[in-house]
Amino acid sequence: MTVAKMRSRAVTVSAWPCVALLLSFAIPHLHTSPCPKACVCDNIQLTVACIGKNLTEVPPTISEITVKMDLRGNNIQELPTGAFQHTPYLTHLSLQRCDMRKVREGAFRSLGRLVFLNLAHNNIEILYQESFDGLSSLKQLLVDHNRIEEIQPGAFSQLGFLNLLSLTYNQLVYLPNMVFQGLQNIKWLRLSYNSLNNFEIEAFAGLFTLTRLSLDHNELQFFPTEALTRLPALIRLELSYNPMTYLGEETVVMPKLTHLFLDNMSLQDFSNMALVLAPQVTHLDLSHNQLRNLQPLIGPEKLVRLTLAGNPLYCSCYLRPLREWAYRSHVRLVGTCAGPAHLSGESLDGLHPPELRCQSQEAMLKAELEELSRAMPPPTPQPSEVKCPANCHCEAETYHSSCENQGHTKIPRGFSPDTRLLDLRGNHFHYIPSNSFPKVPKVVSLHLQRCKIHELEAGAFSGMKGLVYLYLSENNLSSLSSDAFKGLPELTYLHLERNKFTTFPKDAFRLLPNLLALHLEHNSIARLEQGVLTGAQKLRGLYLTGNSINTVASKAFDPAPFLKVLHLGANHLTEVPTYALSNAPSLTELRLSGNPIYWIGPQAFSPFARSLKHLFLDNMKLEKMSKDSLAGLGPGLLSLLLEGNQLEELPSLHALTGLEVINLAENPFVCDCPLLPLRKWIEKVNLKVRASCGHPPELKGRKVKDVHVFKACPGEKPPPVRTPKNTWAQKVTKAKPARLNTNRGKLKHQRGQKPPATLKKSKEKSM
Repeated sequence: MTVAKMRSRAVTVSAWPCVALLLSFAIPHLHTSPCPKACVCDNIQLTVACIGKNLTEVPPTISEITVKMDLRGNNIQELPTGAFQHTPYLTHLSLQRCDMRKVREGAFRSLGRLVFLNLAHNNIEILYQESFDGLSSLKQLLVDHNRIEEIQPGAFSQLGFLNLLSLTYNQLVYLPNMVFQGLQNIKWLRLSYNSLNNFEIEAFAGLFTLTRLSLDHNELQFFPTEALTRLPALIRLELSYNPMTYLGEETVVMPKLTHLFLDNMSLQDFSNMALVLAPQVTHLDLSHNQLRNLQPLIGPEKLVRLTLAGNPLYCSCYLRPLREWAYRSHVRLVGTCAGPAHLSGESLDGLHPPELRCQSQEAMLKAELEELSRAMPPPTPQPSEVKCPANCHCEAETYHSSCENQGHTKIPRGFSPDTRLLDLRGNHFHYIPSNSFPKVPKVVSLHLQRCKIHELEAGAFSGMKGLVYLYLSENNLSSLSSDAFKGLPELTYLHLERNKFTTFPKDAFRLLPNLLALHLEHNSIARLEQGVLTGAQKLRGLYLTGNSINTVASKAFDPAPFLKVLHLGANHLTEVPTYALSNAPSLTELRLSGNPIYWIGPQAFSPFARSLKHLFLDNMKLEKMSKDSLAGLGPGLLSLLLEGNQLEELPSLHALTGLEVINLAENPFVCDCPLLPLRKWIEKVNLKVRASCGHPPELKGRKVKDVHVFKACPGEKPPPVRTPKNTWAQKVTKAKPARLNTNRGKLKHQRGQKPPATLKKSKEKSM
């Protein structure tokens, strides 16, 4: 080593105390506290996990320098003011499933570095004005699956850096003016799966950076034109599954909008000038509505795809202008003809205009009159006076009536026949007799949650021919007669979660031909027998999380061949219900989380492998998967969750080239040669894969991708041996092995240790 190098090394070594001293001044007064007994602390990654420990408060002894904290699955019912003042360096905080009811003002006031906050799956009802005070760096806020009914003005006023706000699966009905004030950098606002039916004009005012808005699965009956004009940067708008029937001229006033989703609604008419003021639209989804005809659209000159699948389109001469326009404008039409008989099932995009003709002049005149009557619906007369029963509140403009929490013991009578939304939750009806809702045929959404109902008489809802949403959650229902839902031909969404069902009410849905979503979560159902879905042939979503299901009969879901979403989480299943889903070719999401499934056999998902996009197998205590358990799954699978199991190895994932999300955390993987294929797959994919070693002990907790023990596996190249550059090291490595071994033997012998047998042999040879 040269003198210059020796001096440089000395200076570097002597500088370390100064650097450490500077770091101690940069982060003043930091101290590490002992890890709470109920938690797992990683002092290297600066993380603390206290998952499912029944904690009633935030542990006060958590180290001050903690960066990530996971408190999922506890019993923290209230977050007091300053709940995290002892952990100011947090960047990620998870508080899901904590039975949280209230977040006090200033609960997060000291968390100025927090960028991610998850409050999903709790029981929060109100977001107060200062609930998120202090979160000046927050970028993602998830408050899904709560009971939020009210957002106070200014609740988000200090979240200037927030990019994503998710409020799905709550109980929002109304959005006041400036409710999202302060979100200066918001990109995506998710309000899906609420009960929204009314916006104030300035509800979205100030959201100048918002590019995506999700309003699907709500109860909007009219396109909120004025409210949405306050969103100048919006590119993607999702309004699917809202009970809208008509879009008139200049309805969509959004200059930058490119993707508009209006599928699965009740549209009977769509004006060809509805998008005149939305010239940038490239994708328009109008699938699964009630459209029989559509005229060429005026305005969106960049349109490339128009989806009309699932509409009763009559392919006659009246559809010819649309087909000719699509051909000239290079617009792809997605969908098929519903009539006449000789064109039924034919693809719209493959039709030649001459094929679209009317059979006779008389038929053409009749069709023209029909089209004219549909294009110019008679104006709805404005009621001079709104009918409203005692102890209820009725609004003339929105046609909403509410008798919520008024102590009624009988269904009130005397509502306006134009009522669209009827809210009766929180009363004491106990029993709903036949014909309880006369003269309200236009009600679209009926709320009967928390009404202590234990029986529905046959024909209880008779006459409600326009009902789309029926909420019977949190009652005492244990059975349903076969005629319980008689007279509800348009019922689409039925909520029966949190009742007292011990058996599946199998005959109750035979009179619901348009049922798309059935919610039976958190009951006590033990078995799913054959034919449980008889009559529900159009069912798309079945939600059975949190029951006691231990048996699923073969072909149990056959009556619902279009089933897309099946949630069976938190039940008592011991195997994947493969045979029950043998005829489920449309299944896209299967959730089996939290079931005691210890083994998954070969071909477990093959009957629906081609359609499956999301597979949830987390927290099941899963110990083993057959090497062919994922056979058939390929690029179509987007999500695979396997965290919280007991897996030591995995079958090959190389076929899953389309994965966007994968979670393998909290599995005790054996980091040895059998796990080498997983290690190679992790290196190839551009995904964040959370996988750690559980064995051998010396590697426990290490990330699989960071472990180098695999280099010793057959076919792998061992890590290169680096030869030291200095001359002293070279001399040592050139020394003869025998002499070195002999010297070591002599040293051990001198210390009173017996030399090994190999050394004795070398001595004898030398003599």
